[in-house]
Amino acid sequence: MTSPKQALAHPASSADTAPGTPPGAARGAHGRGAPAGADSWRSRLYRWDMKASPYAFVSPFFILFGAFTLVPLLYTAWYSLHDVQLSSLDHQSWAGLDNYKNLWSSDFFWNALKNTLTIGVISTVPQLLAAIGLAHLLNYRLRGSTVWRVVMLTPYATSVAAATLVFTLLYSWDGGMVNWILHFFGVHAVNWRESDWGSQFAVSSIVIWRWTGYNALIYLAAMQAIPTDLYESAAIDGANRWQQFRHVTIPQLRPTILFTVVVSTIGATQLFGEPLLFGGVSGSKGGSEHQYQTLGLYMYDQGWIIGNLGKASAIAWSMFLILLVIAAVNLLLTRRLRKSQ
Repeated sequence: MTSPKQALAHPASSADTAPGTPPGAARGAHGRGAPAGADSWRSRLYRWDMKASPYAFVSPFFILFGAFTLVPLLYTAWYSLHDVQLSSLDHQSWAGLDNYKNLWSSDFFWNALKNTLTIGVISTVPQLLAAIGLAHLLNYRLRGSTVWRVVMLTPYATSVAAATLVFTLLYSWDGGMVNWILHFFGVHAVNWRESDWGSQFAVSSIVIWRWTGYNALIYLAAMQAIPTDLYESAAIDGANRWQQFRHVTIPQLRPTILFTVVVSTIGATQLFGEPLLFGGVSGSKGGSEHQYQTLGLYMYDQGWIIGNLGKASAIAWSMFLILLVIAAVNLLLTRRLRKSQ
């Protein structure tokens, strides 16, 4: 028999433990192992980490979105219901829907809306057509295709100020290259800043130059995702390249075309930098006759030139409602497109 002192002096060996217990389990449980309370605390910390980490990772976006988008949007809605002047922000008086009523009865607002739609159509339609054609050319194996793709992105990487300055020089009344070319073909020079259609065409050409390559790369990525089996089947049926483009490429690009149309329309609704810099001193007015004043310029003129922040906020919310209508039309067309397929 073993005395109590010998039992304390010689701890139990692995043979003395219960059957099925791993060697060192008893020693780990009472020796170097953590207490049972520490194990439960670590398990709770692990569970909280698994639950909270995803929200912590995405929280910076929502914090920045709330601080710089949601709060200004709601504050602008509050301003649109008040009579607020830029020179006296602390003095606000309730106006209700008067700013919206004055806006909808203003000829300048409807002129800006018409100019926005006109410039949007003039800039969007040729831009997307040219983008599809360029993407179709780049979709074939060309020498230096990577270089051409980089060239396509160069206008998009150019700043608005630099591009508009160059186009302003090109469309100059006296000595501009565009008028020089027109004079070479026997056409009289055009005062691009003062004419209605000429100024809108000039502003639209800046937008076309900046965004055609960007949309071309989007179409190119969509074209490269089209299965080659469709083209092979069309070639077996005797379709040439133009017929393959019409009956294979275009139907497969319908969702992408719809996406670019919506995005380009939203960009045209918010057009601001190009007409402002093109007009020079009268840029915020959209020309001497307001012939190319967009909604963005009209909002800027009312808010920062005249100082009527209440009316400018109403213009901003009117633009927001227009964008909601565009998004609703996009959703409707997308659903019908999916049903037709």
